[in-house]
Amino acid sequence: MPLDNENNGAADAVKIGTSTLGNAFGGLSKAVGGTVGAAGRGVGDTINNTTGTKAVGDGLQSLTGGVEDGANSVGKGVENAGQGKKSW
Repeated sequence: MPLDNENNGAADAVKIGTSTLGNAFGGLSKAVGGTVGAAGRGVGDTINNTTGTKAVGDGLQSLTGGVEDGANSVGKGVENAGQGKKSW
């Protein structure tokens, strides 16, 4: 068996492991981001409705929305990297 075939087999195994880990971490990252975003929207709405002021609630929603967007972006980038795609 030529040496190239052995190296390709090892590389394929690494790609499968990387893809699995990338997809798992990417999915987890997006799930956490979604949870933070949803919690921030809920708490922000509650603050807005109970205090009558929108500044604090809207600020919280904006902050957690940014965390959600960032986590989604990181998650997608990790998934793409795990699949051998460019992340940028």
